Amino acid sequence: MVVSIRMTDEERSLADAYAKLKGVSLSEAIKRAYFDAIEEEYDIALADSALKEYEENPETLSLEELKKELGL
Repeated sequence: MVVSIRMTDEERSLADAYAKLKGVSLSEAIKRAYFDAIEEEYDIALADSALKEYEENPETLSLEELKKELGL
């Protein structure tokens, strides 16, 4: 798949400098930054969900109880 991104000259200069700093092509730098941002937001959403679940039911297990529950 090919994706096109419109940038101002200033944005392009910044993106080129970032790619050079990382030692990768502009395309690879943008791809990495994009997926890093997605992964970060996804991790935050999972953490928020886990916190909400814990706040609704603050049950905890000791390490030994967890091992037993997981069959370890």
